[in-house]
Amino acid sequence: MSDMHFSTTASSTCCGNDTRDADRLGSVEINPLFARPKEARSFPKNRIPDTGSLPETAYQVVHDDAMLDGNARLNLATFVGTWMDDYANRIYMEAADKNMIDKDEYPKTAEIEDRCWRMLADLWNNPDIDHAIGTSTIGSSEACMLGGLALKRRWVKTRKAAGLPTDKPNLVMSSAVQVCWEKFCNYFDVEPRFVPISEEHKVLDGYDLDKYVDENTIGVVAIMGVTYTGMYEPVQHISDALDRIQEKTGLNIHIHVDAASGGMIAPFIQPDLAWDFRVKRVVSISTSGHKYGLVYPGLGWVVWRSTADLPESLVFKVSYLGGEMPTFALNFSRPGAQVLLQYYMFLRLGVEGYRRVQQASHDVAKYLSSEIATMDDFTLWNDGSDIPVFAWMLKDKPGRKWNLYDLQDRLRMKGWLVPAYPMPVDLTDVTVQRIVVRNGFSHDLAESFLKDLKACVAYLDNLQAPMPSEAHVSGFHH
Repeated sequence: MSDMHFSTTASSTCCGNDTRDADRLGSVEINPLFARPKEARSFPKNRIPDTGSLPETAYQVVHDDAMLDGNARLNLATFVGTWMDDYANRIYMEAADKNMIDKDEYPKTAEIEDRCWRMLADLWNNPDIDHAIGTSTIGSSEACMLGGLALKRRWVKTRKAAGLPTDKPNLVMSSAVQVCWEKFCNYFDVEPRFVPISEEHKVLDGYDLDKYVDENTIGVVAIMGVTYTGMYEPVQHISDALDRIQEKTGLNIHIHVDAASGGMIAPFIQPDLAWDFRVKRVVSISTSGHKYGLVYPGLGWVVWRSTADLPESLVFKVSYLGGEMPTFALNFSRPGAQVLLQYYMFLRLGVEGYRRVQQASHDVAKYLSSEIATMDDFTLWNDGSDIPVFAWMLKDKPGRKWNLYDLQDRLRMKGWLVPAYPMPVDLTDVTVQRIVVRNGFSHDLAESFLKDLKACVAYLDNLQAPMPSEAHVSGFHH
């Protein structure tokens, strides 16, 4: 079928019954060469059309709209996977109608979900998998919410048993934490306590932790792969600091590891690094299957060290479509296909395959960061030694007419999405630019990017006056 071209207008050129409010709502206009006889010539933009259309017409309208999105392969901002092989795509289509919550109707998918979180528990060195517990989620944000809820519920139970008040829970985390943790605190009435990062302490590392934790602290969040920069927070050091605090105060504070990215990198690239259930204070770990788990969005996982770490009060027994099942989730109906895709990837790659894929991304990140470090205009914040993500800053240079936001815009003209944004509280005067290297971003693409980066910098360096622009607002929302 030949391509259809359409334009978005505010005219009232609708056919049939679709003429009301056209001037106010606007319409999607169909090229007359494509439209079928007696079919509407345009669709209203903001309400369901009064009459339907042929499937190929509707397809082409959606296809042409989506065509205007950026090229996913050139998106160096997102952590989310953008490619799977043909066999995975077949599984995706075959399982698109499966509802993950309906375990009675789809018992094999439910069993595969169970296999997957147990595989992750093993990967993360859980000492007793038979007594662990876990689940899939829509993404790692939901997984974090569940991890946080378990921390809060355990803290409440302990406080009530001791006859102590439970009205002022707090959660301690880095100021560079992902926004889902701010949402958790907002939604579930927990005070967020942010430990500020600095150029001396680029991540939460246990320094000054005693100033933030107290008897109302439900837990500490440690991040394996800070979204701003890709750096690991040293879980063992944080645990050691909490050990010292317990020796002085008697407070026994647990850790949830937000391993959205690092949970599927560290076991393969840095297997000797103790960040997981080898650290005794770690009671739960979350990750994104749709990031370095190499699955399409959206899929997350959360695993608890033991069933004792997930309060029974959070688990519901649900009667649904003739069956009863336990469920602990913020969502109810959700796709089951991604769970099958995760299982496919575990079988398809195995440990050695994941190691090769993640190592390839790691090598490209190190290559890119080393090349960018040699450029006169930039200073690296980190070099991609943790997850294959790194960030850089602009060096001070008298007379420079541009900044990283200008470079971001210039790179976008060439198709590359490379975000520039300010660092978090206490470092907001520092602007960085960040690259996420994912599976499929090859050395060849990296060389093409470096060529374009150097050309953009050369263009900006030759400016005789500052770039005309509105106030700089980052499009980055980690």
